[in-house]
Amino acid sequence: MITDFLKHLFPRVVLERNLRIGYTFCLGGLAFTAFMIMLASGMLLLVYYQPVPERAFNSILFLESSVWGGKYLRSLHRLTSHVLLLLILLHTLRVILTGAYQKPRQLNWVIGCLLLFLTVFEAYTGYLLPFDQLAFWATQTGMELLATLPFGTFLRSMLVPDGVGQGLSLLRFYALHIVIIPLGVSALSFLHFYRVRKNKGVLPYL
Repeated sequence: MITDFLKHLFPRVVLERNLRIGYTFCLGGLAFTAFMIMLASGMLLLVYYQPVPERAFNSILFLESSVWGGKYLRSLHRLTSHVLLLLILLHTLRVILTGAYQKPRQLNWVIGCLLLFLTVFEAYTGYLLPFDQLAFWATQTGMELLATLPFGTFLRSMLVPDGVGQGLSLLRFYALHIVIIPLGVSALSFLHFYRVRKNKGVLPYL
């Protein structure tokens, strides 16, 4: 799987017709590139961020006001997250319009949908981390909406056991945002590219 993943990213031979700009626009590859930029910028942000309610917001202020390039780095991370969501949505739309979800690519369609859901959840968990008023109330609203769904109350208690804005809840959002969800996205991306190569030649738009 890893070999096919690397071959997909760095092919030994590229057909000339594949270098032309078409309606696919390499949306999947661009989305993965945005994800890698987010990982790199996020790792740098970890150096200054403090995931405790008393220091989270002040650490963001310190990053933007006192660290060289800190404001640019945070803006890059936030902007790339918006671009990533847009690219994945466009990629999903392209798959629907071209019928690329049909047999024998049903499994890859499911993997792609899981990637979409995980990416949205990643954006949601990251929204709380700056810990300003907008982040607090947006997360609070999201948790109230979650509680209206089946098993929503249970999920809400797992995510915010001590209430939105408290220490344990912030720590759980932090762990989800920097470790658990990125690992899930990375694993599914490997599997997604692997399945693309396994199914090459049966794509409806080739």
